[in-house]
Amino acid sequence: MTQNTLEHAPEHIKLAVDLIMLLEENNVPAEQVLAALEIVQADFAKKLDTESSL
Repeated sequence: MTQNTLEHAPEHIKLAVDLIMLLEENNVPAEQVLAALEIVQADFAKKLDTESSL
């Protein structure tokens, strides 16, 4: 993905690229990343459920 393409990408794609870069720059092992992402996904799914029930 080129910089120009990324500038026009949806916000969730930009966030994903930023997170990937952060994790790779800090040499976080893939196994740890995936385990952490499961926790993050569960947390944000709960937040989304709470927001939609308001």
